[in-house]
Amino acid sequence: MRRTVRRGRVLTAVLALAAGLLAGSPSAMAAQPVERAMSVAADPYTWKNARIDGGGFVPGIVFNRSEQNLAYARTDIGGAYRWQESSKTWTPLLDSIGWDDWGHTGVVSLASDSVDPDKVYAAVGTYTNSWDPKNGAVLRSADRGASWQKAGLPFKLGGNMPGRGMGERLAVDPHRNSVLYLGAPSGKGLWRSTDSGASWSQVTNFPNVGNYVQDPSDTSGYASDNQGIVWVTFDESTGTGTNATQTIYVGVADKENSVYRSTDAGATWSRLPGQPTGYLAHKGVLDAENGYLYLAYSDKGGPYDGSKGQLWRYATGSGTWTDISPVAEADTYYGFSGLTVDRQNPGTVMATAYSSWWPDTQIFRSTDSGGTWTKAWDYSSYPNRSNRYTMDVSSSPWLTWGANPSPPEQTPKLGWMTEALEIDPFDSDRMMYGTGATIYGTEDLGKWDNGGQFAIKPMVQGLEETAVNDLAAPPSGGAQLFSALGDVGGFRHTDLTKVPSMMFTSPNFTSTTSLDFAETNPGTVVRAGNLDSGPHIAFSTDNGANWFAGTDPAGVSGGGTVAAASDGSRFVWSPEGAGVHYATGFGSSWSASSGIPAGAIVESDRVDPRTFYGFKSGKFYVSSDGGATFTASSAGGLPSGDSVRFKALSGTKGDIWLAGGASDGAYGLWHSTDGGASFTKLSGVEQADTIGFGKAAVGASYQTLYTSAKIGGVRGIFRSTDQGSTWTRINDDAHQWGWTGAAITGDPRVFGRVYVSTNGRGVVYGDTAG
Repeated sequence: MRRTVRRGRVLTAVLALAAGLLAGSPSAMAAQPVERAMSVAADPYTWKNARIDGGGFVPGIVFNRSEQNLAYARTDIGGAYRWQESSKTWTPLLDSIGWDDWGHTGVVSLASDSVDPDKVYAAVGTYTNSWDPKNGAVLRSADRGASWQKAGLPFKLGGNMPGRGMGERLAVDPHRNSVLYLGAPSGKGLWRSTDSGASWSQVTNFPNVGNYVQDPSDTSGYASDNQGIVWVTFDESTGTGTNATQTIYVGVADKENSVYRSTDAGATWSRLPGQPTGYLAHKGVLDAENGYLYLAYSDKGGPYDGSKGQLWRYATGSGTWTDISPVAEADTYYGFSGLTVDRQNPGTVMATAYSSWWPDTQIFRSTDSGGTWTKAWDYSSYPNRSNRYTMDVSSSPWLTWGANPSPPEQTPKLGWMTEALEIDPFDSDRMMYGTGATIYGTEDLGKWDNGGQFAIKPMVQGLEETAVNDLAAPPSGGAQLFSALGDVGGFRHTDLTKVPSMMFTSPNFTSTTSLDFAETNPGTVVRAGNLDSGPHIAFSTDNGANWFAGTDPAGVSGGGTVAAASDGSRFVWSPEGAGVHYATGFGSSWSASSGIPAGAIVESDRVDPRTFYGFKSGKFYVSSDGGATFTASSAGGLPSGDSVRFKALSGTKGDIWLAGGASDGAYGLWHSTDGGASFTKLSGVEQADTIGFGKAAVGASYQTLYTSAKIGGVRGIFRSTDQGSTWTRINDDAHQWGWTGAAITGDPRVFGRVYVSTNGRGVVYGDTAG
């Protein structure tokens, strides 16, 4: 509902913010490795998502032009999906992407082959700057995304970069389907494959690599990257049989030279004469039947910005340009991006005002090739609106955000960041469009034109696109799971198979960074998070069903980490922008903690309500007076950086497990049984990034351990039922989900159940197959 820049996901993945459930304790010996027998076995698990349905930006929807009901969706950080018509759900296609290639979960473009519908291509890579260390790739599949082969590229791609809603940058020749084109960012130009995506080479004679950057002053390279070449469109009427299509249009991020054309199958290129200037062409959609190229223009690259826009139509035969904007340029406060043609009735065109944040997005429709337009909503008498649609979000009720806005705003909103808009090429009544939080759709679009109201509802089930910062599974109460999420705050799941009715509210954090419950009083829950204005901490006394805001100490700028005393009597909070603080009761008054540095990760002992732990820059800290004072432990050999998660075990005071580190220093899993006075490093765990506990196995006296780790040379999700002496890998190569380093927890009530954080694929949970 709100405009939330998703840079938090950047930090989640790349800087590995310790937003997981963390914990620790007191002083003494250096951490010494202990020799334990490590075995890596396989245990069959079934994996599902804790249902949220959506939760992130969907910048692209692609229908196959030759096979009905074959459609794909791309997300900016959460992979790609294929539509399953029989169940009206989406199937994830990139869960096999592993830890080392986490950036390939960002999909900058998709292409579905209309000659051979079994073939699909995905251009992958999340950031073009240093945040993503690896180059991009083009993935190719001959079985609709069930399996993939990869062609590496000599440059990076940016599925979560500015301009990611433009496109599609990847296109298959509709006649000679061995030929594909890819528009690259960062000044890398136009690329072509002539062997069905197996290899790529630059089209060296393409004249323009683009020059538009969102913010040249951004020293991180994120907003200052050249957005490059942004779409490729074939004119299928200029090819026959298996001969290469002759006419190709290419969109470039250059406000003075935004559209280029080849009329000889890519041998030569020229700037399209007479074109509009001063804008970026977000989309170029061709109606070959009537000979029109439609272009949606915005003054910015999106997906958040854009304050002016136009729509244009180019007649491919005569070369005539016509301004078909549905609104005068002076009256726009948004750019245009979403653009689609009804392939059953090609004179019908639709477009979106993607960057109209207030009071709502707008969708425009023309049935005469852009001569006249109607709107999805209009003012009857300001501020009252008359809508051509109805909305039913009962399948994803949180899409109202719990809001009660004043007109002309409504809830749920029609959308925002609406850069993906597609009419089903086989069904004029079906349309889907992506927003910053879901995919909406309708199956009776024709009512738009006859005075009725067409029905919009979420068409997103199976597509899970949240970035997970923290997870907690309480031992009792109605909640099975609490999640701390980017962009949509987080949820209380009482049934993993059902979408919760609402995210956390009162207040609604834009992103929740940390949460905890009182171990022996799990009705008491605390969460901390980010909010543009307002408190950064909230409490619940009814197991997370209802919430109330706390107050902030001076200087707080972000959520940081928070810990609840085992009995819920007090809290320790390490927010961004201020030092560590403690409070008795529910945070109406905070006092500064001493002896612990600002920015420390904090956790509580799960038995002693006055014992809290902290970690910062290789040092472990312990408080035995409720967080008032901390003392640095003399334990050494711990990771020197802050990519660490730690937790204290329930039922035993001072039993702490710590995971984390980096490949250029100490990295692994450590255990303390004396409240952090000393730690022992598990020698068989090469790397570990998370640690969590679940119900003990039958016959075992110690809780089950879970970790996202590298053990026996293999990266995966591991389980141990014998205090880490042996480990079993419980995921497989088909279920890796990229980066899983933010949080993990077992279920204290169900043996074998584990909840895994992902950076864009939501909350994944696994159960033993038996």
